Amino acid sequence: MNLQLQNVSKTYPNGTRALNDISLVLNNGMFGLLGPNGAGKSTLMRTIATLQQPDTGTIRYGDIDVLADPLALRKTLGYLPQEFGVYPRLSAERLLDYLARLKGLANRAERQKMIDYCLEVTNLTAHRRTAVSSYSGGMKQRFGIAQLLLNSPGLIIVDEPTAGLDPAERQRFLNILRAISTESIVIFSTHIVEDIADLCTNIAVMNKGNLLLHNTPEQAMADLKGWVWTANIAAGELPEYQTKYQVLSSAYNRDNSLRIRVEATTMPAGFAPASPSLEDVYFFAMMR
Repeated sequence: MNLQLQNVSKTYPNGTRALNDISLVLNNGMFGLLGPNGAGKSTLMRTIATLQQPDTGTIRYGDIDVLADPLALRKTLGYLPQEFGVYPRLSAERLLDYLARLKGLANRAERQKMIDYCLEVTNLTAHRRTAVSSYSGGMKQRFGIAQLLLNSPGLIIVDEPTAGLDPAERQRFLNILRAISTESIVIFSTHIVEDIADLCTNIAVMNKGNLLLHNTPEQAMADLKGWVWTANIAAGELPEYQTKYQVLSSAYNRDNSLRIRVEATTMPAGFAPASPSLEDVYFFAMMR
């Protein structure tokens, strides 16, 4: 089963071109969608999730024409938006039971079996009788994964899910996504490059509604081999280097000098070759 988007565009009434002729084909595995705030990532996620219609284009998931039959997709869709609300006094178990019934799990025994599974996968079994409203940010995000797994989705969409999580919770959350992506298409939208560096089988970079790059992480980095160079400079020299070179990134050293990475077809004087990183890929795409 794959997901196909062909020439999908969306312009809002205020004239903002949120999606500009987006075409993609995705298969099982983790797909990382990178871009700054306002790049169009959330619009694309909402469009695929049938929460809004594009102006033009087609979306197909296997045999399903998503735009013509959104209900058919929703039966196999798991969606975790940036923010979601919960009932203030309901425990995780009771809220999952309620959501499972909404998703059509009528048989009580089967419903309980699925709830137990979802709590176990997300490491929330010990907190099943605790009100979800009292959960930490990371636990709420894991509950978000639990609720989207109730209908055994083949297509999973998570939009900026690690924002505000501490490192331990972030890693727990990413490990859960990695585990479930073997049997599903998981679309993971983020502006944090390191979230997808070791996680995604495919990546794309978006900005201002445009798809700038779509590749495997390995191939995207290999394509930059021989184009990335690094040097240490005084912090005050950065503006001068920015006028001479395409500076991909800069970071302070302990002595307050800067290590910069630049893109150039040949090695500039005073620089050394650098192995391309996924961060280089992202900034290189954003400069195009």
